[in-house]
Amino acid sequence: MSDSPPIGPPRLYINDLCQLLESYLPQGQVQEVYRAYAFATEAHQGQIRRSGEDFIHHPIAVAYNLAQFHMDMEALSAALLHDVIEDTGNSKQTIIDEFGETIAELVDGVSKLNRMEFETREQAQAASFRKMVLAMSRDIRVIIIKLADRLHNIRTIGVMKPASRRRIARETLDIYAPIASRLGMNNVRLELEDLSFAALYPLRYKIIKKRLARIRDKRAEHFKSINEALKKRLETYDLSYLEIQERDKYPYTIYKKIRESKQLILSSKYRTFQQITRSYGFRVITDSVGNCYRALGGVHSLYKPVLGCFSDYIAIPKLNGYQSLHTIVLSAESGQQGQQIEVHIRTQTMHELTEYGVAAYGLYNRLDTQNQHNTDFEQTRERAAAWIQGLVDMQKNVEDSLEFINHVKNDLLPEEVYVFTPKGKIQQLPKGATGLDFAYSIHSAVGNRCIAIKIDGQYAPLYNTLISGQTVEVSTAEWARPSPDWLDFVISAKARNHIVHYLKNQNANKAIDLGKRLLSKQLLKYGLFADNVEAAQREHLVQYFKMGSWDCLLKEIGLGNLMAIVVASHFDPDADKDQLSKDSHVMKPLMITGDEGRVVSFSRCCRPIPGDEVIGYPSAGKGIAIHTSQCKNMVTARHTQPEKFLLVTWSPEIKGEFLVDIHVEVRHERGVLAQISALLADMHVNIENISNENKDGLFSILRLCLAVNNRKHLASIMRALKQLNIVTRVQRCKN
Repeated sequence: MSDSPPIGPPRLYINDLCQLLESYLPQGQVQEVYRAYAFATEAHQGQIRRSGEDFIHHPIAVAYNLAQFHMDMEALSAALLHDVIEDTGNSKQTIIDEFGETIAELVDGVSKLNRMEFETREQAQAASFRKMVLAMSRDIRVIIIKLADRLHNIRTIGVMKPASRRRIARETLDIYAPIASRLGMNNVRLELEDLSFAALYPLRYKIIKKRLARIRDKRAEHFKSINEALKKRLETYDLSYLEIQERDKYPYTIYKKIRESKQLILSSKYRTFQQITRSYGFRVITDSVGNCYRALGGVHSLYKPVLGCFSDYIAIPKLNGYQSLHTIVLSAESGQQGQQIEVHIRTQTMHELTEYGVAAYGLYNRLDTQNQHNTDFEQTRERAAAWIQGLVDMQKNVEDSLEFINHVKNDLLPEEVYVFTPKGKIQQLPKGATGLDFAYSIHSAVGNRCIAIKIDGQYAPLYNTLISGQTVEVSTAEWARPSPDWLDFVISAKARNHIVHYLKNQNANKAIDLGKRLLSKQLLKYGLFADNVEAAQREHLVQYFKMGSWDCLLKEIGLGNLMAIVVASHFDPDADKDQLSKDSHVMKPLMITGDEGRVVSFSRCCRPIPGDEVIGYPSAGKGIAIHTSQCKNMVTARHTQPEKFLLVTWSPEIKGEFLVDIHVEVRHERGVLAQISALLADMHVNIENISNENKDGLFSILRLCLAVNNRKHLASIMRALKQLNIVTRVQRCKN
């Protein structure tokens, strides 16, 4: 059995495209599209696709895909030209001169960045996607053209090498199929998913497809009887328009449900393949919202509805604008007692928007007299534009393209929850969203200053997962700020992006301040401080170390990526660096204030606390790690790399809590842990972690991680513990 999917659809020619365009475009516009074809043909002259056909057949196929959506002349011309900038010697200016700025911007938006500018393929793809997002924000047709391009590529993926097939298929499943879903283009999403699934897992695809075909053949008669029964019952309601369709099941959709079910194998929600595929799917299409609800009544009068299996996506549309009534009923026909039937009920306009999404605006011209239809289409475009603008806002706060694309993947989650603000406004959030996600969905400032949430009038932790239908209220305070711990439980890309952005800026400022102090410490021998270094000297250092600015240089010093002593040595080119290293040990030590943030960390191996003698060890990208001067892990490094260590001391004003480990040897008695916990609680000491180890039959050792203020605080805690009759020994643990 071959592991490659079919080569692809029949080859398309310009005559096929023009014939389709003439069915809805004026002749003059068809001629403009043909002119773009002629230009592209000449530009791609001599280029051959991997399939062996002339390259021009690919742009024709992309344009044909768009023509099936009834897209306009500019989008069609851009589709024919979409590879000209990327794969030929023609520039964007050439496209502007020939076809105007609008078409040139569309072509440029779809074009990838030159991979030679990046170290890896992943970086190039991420940066190209980021570029496309900006173009999408200016003209949404960019992404529609890109999806049409990806659709033809995935249809012809069989000619690619196996590694390339897998890479393209995975990228399509991770990015482009979810984007199609997010934009409401359901037909495109389904085909992208199934063809990518076939390329990625050909054997699984064939097995599922074969089983679905067998099930469909087996149920054909029952399908027919249900269809006739539904039609007969709904016709009695005298609906002015009615169409009943059977809904197909797709291999990738079934595969996803199987994978999700396997994760719930010990849960009551676990379902087998037979259970997943046993339901029948039907779609009822009417002409108005009122008739949708009337049709729902007709379905429920014919078959008994399953409790808890009804969703009204007409009143509350999905994030991508999808609208429909969903219900599951039980059929007892043909001797199949309790057979489930999934029924979706929607209007014709809702159906068109479900199938074509934002691409449906190509259908506006024939709907000019139906104002409500035009309004629905416009609302779909506005939702898509709002989502794209959200991506643009997100990337403003993200420097790395790979990080940005990961945020986008998180934002493309297909399921949502619907909760209410205290004023009754509906907020749509990704499945699994927390109260903090809700706060950020209101506004980034609300999220950044969030201190508490109420769910249905009751206070709840920020990490509580929300359920559809709940009312959520946010409490804020001016002094509140995002915490790194928040990243452990937020789900939405918007919340995660704003938290990361705030922490990065905070850490950058702390790193600059620390770098300034470290450099000033090394500059003392020259009678200088970092703040009074002359502008010319700053510029020299910035250029020498290839930094973007003086602040960037200080930040790198603070993060430990650049040694302050090395930078300081450039003020005296004749200085002996070994001597500088020795001299640095008699200089004023670096003062630790405790508010440096992540640029100063306290090592877990020795748990330094205020009052301990400490040393600093710069760690690239992590700032300075603080160890006790007796830390065993630093013994070797202090002999081999003495120049890297910094003298540090605690500030007299240092505040806050620091973690420390202690071992408490206790008698093996009932209620020991309760006595110790009560004592520490009375002393307002927080226990961060606790574990127990049996020493012998008479004694046990409790390992406690406590939050203390300093050595004096720790000493008072240890004295209090020793006074308990059950305690035989208390010892602080180091290394």
